Amino acid sequence: MIDVGGVVGEWVGVRVLVVGGSGFLGREVCRRGVDAGLSVVGTFHSGEIVLPGVAARRLDVTDRAAVRALVAEVRPDAVVATPYRYDDWAVTADGAAHVAVAAAEVGARLVHVSSDALHAGRPTPYADDDPPTPVHAYGAAKAAAETAVRAIDPGAALVRTSLILGEGSKQIQLCRDALAGRAALFSDEFRCPVDVTDLADAVLELAASSYAGLLNVAGPDAVSRADLGLLVAEQFGLDAAGLKTTTGAATGLSRPLDVRLDCSRAAGLLRTRLRGVRELLAR
Repeated sequence: MIDVGGVVGEWVGVRVLVVGGSGFLGREVCRRGVDAGLSVVGTFHSGEIVLPGVAARRLDVTDRAAVRALVAEVRPDAVVATPYRYDDWAVTADGAAHVAVAAAEVGARLVHVSSDALHAGRPTPYADDDPPTPVHAYGAAKAAAETAVRAIDPGAALVRTSLILGEGSKQIQLCRDALAGRAALFSDEFRCPVDVTDLADAVLELAASSYAGLLNVAGPDAVSRADLGLLVAEQFGLDAAGLKTTTGAATGLSRPLDVRLDCSRAAGLLRTRLRGVRELLAR
C-alpha cells in the first residue's frame, strides 16, 4: 500500500467521492486513492471511468438536484471536486457550487481544485490568498467557483494549481505539436507546471487534513511554454529546431501571461513533495 503524503494511510477504508473522476487529474486522484486503500467513487459525464476498484457513477454537475441526490446516496467522508469545462460557466462555476452544497449537507470534507487562470498575470509571484483578477471568461468562472465554495463551506480547502503534466497530458501533447509545427507556444507565457501524481497526492493529503482556505499547489519551477517545449524535446529526443513559438502580444489574445505561484506555504505544510518541471522532464 502506498502512503499518500504520509497521511492517507490513516484513512484506510473511508469513502472519497471524486467529482470529475474521468478527467486527467480526477482519474489520477481515483487511482491514487484506491492504491492508498480508500473506497473511491468517481463521477463522469461524457468520458467513462475504467479503473480497478473505482465505483463509477454518471453525473451532470449542472443538475443541482442530481448532485445532491448522488452525494446523499454515496455519503462520502470527503469530496474532491475537479469538474470544469473551459468554455462552460454552468459546469465550472455553478457545478462547483452544487457540489459544495451537497457536500455540506452530508458533512463531507471538501477539497475544491481551482486554477492559476483566475489571475491576470504580473512579474511577481502570486501568494495563496491573492484575490482573483480574471481577464477571460474561464478565469472569471474559476473565480466565481471559489467565491461560491468559500461562502458555502468556509472549512473547505481550495487548491490553486497550474499546468498539469504526466502521461496523457494535454500540455505535453501541445508541446509535441509545436515541435512538429502544428501549433505555437508562447515565449512570454510563464507557468509553474506540476506532475499529475504529485498533485493528486497533495489533494488527497489535504482531504485527510483540516486545512481551510486557499493553497497554491504547483511545481517550484516557473518556465515559459516555449521553454517547456524545449524540455519536452530533450526528454523525448525530438528535434527542437522545428519548435514554433509566438508571443501573447503578437496574437492579441486576452489571456494571462506571467502567472507564477508562490507555493512556499504548501511546501511547508504538505508531506507530498512537489517536483519541478526540470526534474520531471530530465532525461
